[in-house]
Amino acid sequence: MIATIWANTRFAPTRDPMNNDFNKRLLATFASETKERLAVITASLMELEKTAVPEMRREILEVIFREAHSLKGAARAVNMAGIESLCHALENVFSALKRENGATPPALFDLLHQAVDAIGRHSLSPETDREPAGKSRTREIVLSLGKYAKGGAAPVPLPPQQAYSEESPSTGRPAVAETVRIPAGKLDNLFHQAEEMLVAKMAGRQRSAELAELRASLALWEKEWDKIRPAVRSLNKSLHAEAGQGLPLPDTGQLGKLLTFFEWSHSCIKSVQNKAHGLAINAENDRYALTGMVDNLLDDMKKTLMLPCAAILEVLPKMVRDLARARGKEAELMIGGETIEIDKRVLEEMKAPLIHLVRNCIDHGIEKPEERKLRNKPVQGAITVIITLIDSGRIEILVADDGAGLDTARLTATAVQRGVVTAEEAGRMEEKDFHELVFRSGLSTSTMITDISGRGLGLAIVREKAEKMGGTVSVASDPHKGTTFRMVLPLTLSTFRGIVVTVGDQPFIVPALAVGKVKRIDKASLKTVENRETVELGGAVLSFVRLADVLQLPQKEGPGEDSGHIRLFTIGSGMGRIAFGVDNILDEQEVLVKSLGRQLSRVRNVAGAAVLAQGKVVTILHPGDLLISASKGVAVPAVIGQPAETAEAVRRTVLVVEDSITARSLLKNILETAGYQVVTALDGIDALTQLRT
Repeated sequence: MIATIWANTRFAPTRDPMNNDFNKRLLATFASETKERLAVITASLMELEKTAVPEMRREILEVIFREAHSLKGAARAVNMAGIESLCHALENVFSALKRENGATPPALFDLLHQAVDAIGRHSLSPETDREPAGKSRTREIVLSLGKYAKGGAAPVPLPPQQAYSEESPSTGRPAVAETVRIPAGKLDNLFHQAEEMLVAKMAGRQRSAELAELRASLALWEKEWDKIRPAVRSLNKSLHAEAGQGLPLPDTGQLGKLLTFFEWSHSCIKSVQNKAHGLAINAENDRYALTGMVDNLLDDMKKTLMLPCAAILEVLPKMVRDLARARGKEAELMIGGETIEIDKRVLEEMKAPLIHLVRNCIDHGIEKPEERKLRNKPVQGAITVIITLIDSGRIEILVADDGAGLDTARLTATAVQRGVVTAEEAGRMEEKDFHELVFRSGLSTSTMITDISGRGLGLAIVREKAEKMGGTVSVASDPHKGTTFRMVLPLTLSTFRGIVVTVGDQPFIVPALAVGKVKRIDKASLKTVENRETVELGGAVLSFVRLADVLQLPQKEGPGEDSGHIRLFTIGSGMGRIAFGVDNILDEQEVLVKSLGRQLSRVRNVAGAAVLAQGKVVTILHPGDLLISASKGVAVPAVIGQPAETAEAVRRTVLVVEDSITARSLLKNILETAGYQVVTALDGIDALTQLRT
């Protein structure tokens, strides 16, 4: 790579703009190469720490030695002196380990991991090489490694610089890959399909020409009709003359013209009919072919953005090792499903929640070695992370530990103390309802706040992230046996299955993944408990709210069709489940998500918009927000029965200026529902023109 291309050369900054661009690209390439080589070194160190067979140890050491040597050459090429010195020190240590046959001291592994972390920080932030703190840290690590390589004192790991974080050390922002590596085979498929789109382009041009010919035929017919229209008027007057005036004889010449026109008109209409019939057949064939092309292209584009789950799982083994040692615990991580490919955007969104769940397993779940001995457990705790494919559109992420389990008594006491639930509600709760309390913001069973957990916010954020993508999170726990978290997420974010419901005459879409049940019940099934409507479903009593009230929309007046029944759907799990009543449930279909843009980046109860097959823009509801709005009772039922004249008298006009047709239509829909008269404009000039007129 870089070391091969730039062997024996030094990279030096320059003021030439073109060279500066080249330098930036070179550094970006180096950062990408460093990330790959460090991943191999880290995984090999983890494997080396568990391996006692001499032959296997020599093979692993050879791999690490080669990676460190190649990375040193690349660092020399771009003048990264700090990384070069660290890699040189690693080479010396691995060379010494290859000569030894004994066990490697655990403290040395800590020091080696610190060296790898330092290289990662240097590659993400080249300025570290020039900062006094960075230079000092690098010098300390190099000296410690050098002492061991020369056969000196036992290695002493340096104090950790910072707790593990899923953020980039250089920016403080989540480290998100700006590039995606795509296999050449996938690009070839995309290129071939793009070539096939030329056929659709030519077919579209041909259909346009056929429509132009059809339009010309109709224009000719209209022209001939204009010529014969005076004769038709004259004949019409003759036929409708008043009684007693006598019926004048029609002009023979005009009758001849009419008969000739009608004969020609019949043949013209027949010709247009044949052309329209042929055009309809061709258009249907084109639609069929284009549907296949678009579906295949979209499917391959999705695959292009699909990355193996190893992209987020590869950071976990080292993180578990470091955090367990920092807490005086022993833990082993077992991973499954690394090869399953899911949407890159899902990976990026779920990386932080997954890391938090694993950190919670270490901090809250796994006990100290002495506690595990007392409970006849293995000294080393087990943490399991498994990703499985449920069906063609969903995955499940399972995070489990064999630790102490959830302390439901302490969790419930904290919830009652902080007013999250009342003592009476806590007395009626079942075991699964106690577990759901861990997702409430501000609740934690930890008696102290650490740099890892204790504030009670992490699991609430995990659920919020999952629900934002249309997924769900559940938890199960057994005392002294462990805790299991399950996240069910969509495989891709571009499309999802949605349930179309209506409130009044306005349709909405609810992500199907978040919906538990869809039912039609008798109105008599509604009961009132503590001044709130409830409904019994599957043996459980759920709160019932009308979606119109939650969204603050006017309800339909008078009895509608099938007025003796109520249609509803449920969202949530455990004690947080709520039934939402709607006027109708129309269909379940594939939905393409449209963003609302920066102006509407966060609207309560709204997750986005979609365009249905009929071209109508429909609001996608946010399941998590609906639960919050319903449980907090923020919605006020709209006033109904207002006289139409009064409502019309106070209507105000709103001008909506938006260049996106999706956002413009959605805003217009929302404002008209709220009682405003809406005028839309495409841009500022259009808006000013409408304001002047």
